[in-house]
Amino acid sequence: METDLIISAINEIHQKANQALENKDVTNYAAIFSEDLTYTPAEGVTLNKRDYTIDLKKYFNQIKEIHTSYYRIKSSFENEIFTEKIARKSVVLKPNLLIFSKKQTVQTEEIYHWKKIKAEWKVVAIEIVLEEKY
Repeated sequence: METDLIISAINEIHQKANQALENKDVTNYAAIFSEDLTYTPAEGVTLNKRDYTIDLKKYFNQIKEIHTSYYRIKSSFENEIFTEKIARKSVVLKPNLLIFSKKQTVQTEEIYHWKKIKAEWKVVAIEIVLEEKY
């Protein structure tokens, strides 16, 4: 029963985060992260919240639009940490020449580690375990 309540709360946060992504709103997107966030991309160096936020701002400035959706593959709750593996599909439109756009699809598998901090669920770690772009 407790897991259902956690999943319900986290689903709402994911919805807000997806909306912030689609609006290219770094501030609201980063609000779901704890201050000690670690972000580990599929191929790359682990970033803290500040560096990840800087990278997001740069990325958002390079794209026209982003549309994203996800589904949960599995989840667990132990030692006050809710862990979920999700599959995400994002369609990104990038500027190409003056009036054209280039469409790119990005599919990822991501592991989120959530912890309740001051009565709010926050992401303490994200690991991108698989990333495909086409």
